[in-house]
Parts: sequence; structure tokens; C-alpha cells
Amino acid sequence: MTRDTVPTVIFADGTSCPPNESRSVEVTDGDLPVAGSGTSEAGARSYFRNGRLVNGDAVRVYVVSYGPVVFNGRPTTAAVALSQPLRPVHDALFGLALVTAAVAALVIAASATGAWWLARRALQPVDRLTRAAEHIARTQEPGTTIDVAGGDEIARLGRAFNAMSTALVRSRDSQSQLIADAGHELRTPLTSLRTNIDLLVRSEEIGRPLPEGTRARVFANVKAQMVELSTLIGDLLVLSRPVPAVGPVPLLGLHDVAARALDRARLRGHSLTFNVDLQPWYVRADTHTLERAVVNLLDNAVKFSPVGGAVDVSLVSGVLTVRDHGPGIAPEDMPHVFDRFWRAPTARQLPGSGLGLAIVAQAIHDAGGEVSLAEAAPGADGETGGAVATVRLPGSPTPPPQAAPAPSHP
Repeated sequence: MTRDTVPTVIFADGTSCPPNESRSVEVTDGDLPVAGSGTSEAGARSYFRNGRLVNGDAVRVYVVSYGPVVFNGRPTTAAVALSQPLRPVHDALFGLALVTAAVAALVIAASATGAWWLARRALQPVDRLTRAAEHIARTQEPGTTIDVAGGDEIARLGRAFNAMSTALVRSRDSQSQLIADAGHELRTPLTSLRTNIDLLVRSEEIGRPLPEGTRARVFANVKAQMVELSTLIGDLLVLSRPVPAVGPVPLLGLHDVAARALDRARLRGHSLTFNVDLQPWYVRADTHTLERAVVNLLDNAVKFSPVGGAVDVSLVSGVLTVRDHGPGIAPEDMPHVFDRFWRAPTARQLPGSGLGLAIVAQAIHDAGGEVSLAEAAPGADGETGGAVATVRLPGSPTPPPQAAPAPSHP
């Protein structure tokens, strides 16, 4: 027992004998059976309960039977009720609750501060990305990039944003260059066309008709310049056309496309001999775009072939080659052959817009292939000169099997 433990004797008749009246335990009905049982061979009977002293203090009570005893000259049984005040326990628990609440509040505040700090650090790339996007939207000037480190999802998003911004800059620069080059190339035929038309109009205004031969030449020039303008505008439309949206791409035979392009090339090069070897090869590409690319390759070979010369066209294992026997390509001109509006110095007097091979490169690239132009290797007879264009497109020598149609329900 501790110093605060107070014993109270409870007799079987319900009376009690406390150490003093103010600290007597209130007797309950549950105490009487224990007080009347006494101590047997099986041992004392006991139990715990909550109770109060007569002065109202809450206590924890342990009641244990005892006896028999002699009280007032008579034998009887009794129980001893040991009471322990609960106020110190309540005070200790209240103090512990205050400490726990304070510690919990401190932990929550520290956790919230740490979480805020970590979130700010983790979201710094997103914040930089947002500011960069807002800057582009406000100034309409792509090209802004952000610093990216790490390999998490936010880093991937940052790298994707940088790639997109850089691609937008390249696209804008390419469009600006295309517009500038187109304006330069359109100016020449338009100036010639305007000069010839002004000449015709002036002759009518002053009433002095041009000689018949001169008039015929002027009209021929006007017609040629109109054809040149139409060709140039058509080529510009092909180059400026956006890449088709992702969707089903038609299956076509490259050998059929080459055969149709050859029919058109023979009309332009009626004095040339075409040596043709076309083996089946099936690809997935836009029919019109791919045919335009093959026609441009053949037109290029026809344009640079000497009168009575030959053009060799072969399609073997998916590799299409077109070779002419003309003057060939100078080594210093080779890096520029697929540039827009570029024309070799030896070809500037020939008709053309300088966009034919650029259209070829874009069409083949969009179809997932590659194209190259090189000096032709010497032939078996030692013949040199000429250029050879090589196109490689993914495909197969036989068409893939068609998917079986879904069965119809009756």
C-alpha cells in the first residue's frame, strides 16, 4: 500500500469502521456478499470497483473478504476495502494529454512545413515550365527552354516541353524561310509576266500593233511564265501541306506507282531509252504524294539526260534506283541537292522551281523511308558520268494478308 491508501473495514451487516469519518469509503451492495463470505479454504473473495469517499473524492477500491472476527463480543465476518484516490492519476493523465497534444501539434506543424518545403522543391520544375509556357503564350516567341535534371515524370515532361519549343522554333524558321524563298522565286516570273503584258497593253494603247512574229513570241513567253508560276505554286502547296493525321495508311505497290510515273516520263523524254526492271514491292504511303516523288525523280533524270541517252530505272528488294547519263553532280553541290529552291549553277538556265528534290525528300521521309543522290558509278563498259537517285522504303515483296471480315449476324 502507498501512503494515500486508506483501509476501511466493512462488516456483513453493512456497517463500516473507517480510520476517520471523512475518508470512509461509501459501502455499496456489491460489498456485502464479499464481507459475508469470510475466508474459506479456497481463499479470500475479492474484486475491484470504482467508488467515492464520503467527502466526494473519487477512488479506486479493492475489496477483499476477511474473517471470521469477533466484533462487540460476537463472531462475524468482514471485508477490508482499500481505497486509492484517483485525483493524482487524473492529474497525471491530464498532464500527459497536454504534453501529447503539444507534441502532436509540434509534429503536425513540422510535418506541414516539411511537406510544403518538399512540395515547393518538387514542383519547381513545374513552376519553371508554367512560367516558360506563359512567356511563349504572352510573347508568341517559342524557343524558351528550362533546365531539366533527373529521370522522373516531371523531368520527362520538361524534356518534352524543351523538344516541343525547339521544334516550334525550327518550324517557324522553316516557314519564314519558305515564305522568303517563295517570294524571291515568284518575283522573277511575275516581273517577266508583267513586262510582257505591259508591252502588249502599251501597243494597244498607242495604236501600234507589234509585228506578228514579236507578238507570237510575247504570247509564248506569257504562256511559259504562267506555266512556271502554276508549277511553282503547286510545288509550294505540296511542301506546305501538313503531315496527314495518324490513321489508316493505304497499301500500294511501289512498282505500280513507278510504272505510272514512267508513262508520264516517256512523254517528256520521247527521245530517251528507258531501261526498266520493276519487281513487286508493297509499301504503306499516300498514293498521290509518293507518285509525285517518283515523277520528280524521273523528271530530274529526263531533264539532265542528253538527247538519245538512256535512263535506267530498277526496283529490286525494295530499293528504287533512277540513273541518268548526264553531266552528274559536282561534289560541292552534293550537300544541297535536297534543299528548297536550290539549283546547281549548271541548271539555272533549265526550267524548274528548285523544289522537285525537296518534295521527293519530304514525301519519302513521311513514308518512313530514305532517299539519296550520288554520282553514278562507272558502268561495265567503263562509261562514267550521270547521277543515281536511290529510294528505300519499308515494305514487302508480297501484300500482307487482309484481315478476315467479321461474321454477320442473321
